[in-house]
Amino acid sequence: MGIMGVVRIPSPIIPGRVIIINGSDAIVEVDGVRINARTDLTPAIAVGDYGLVHAGFIIQRLDEQDARETLRLFAEIAEASREADALR
Repeated sequence: MGIMGVVRIPSPIIPGRVIIINGSDAIVEVDGVRINARTDLTPAIAVGDYGLVHAGFIIQRLDEQDARETLRLFAEIAEASREADALR
């Protein structure tokens, strides 16, 4: 539980492709959405690489195949969730 009984939801870990790097700041694209991230934990990451983004930081470099498979699984989960909601 968080402050005053509010449930704290952890920041998700999201795979995305690095499209811009400027110093330690990066822009990562996830399914067409661009998010800001820091590269402090992965200084060797480069534009075009895939990485796991958590709490505003790229925490690990991923190979493209693993990133695409993870994104496919996320899409599958989202579709199953929509189908379950439609049954309610």
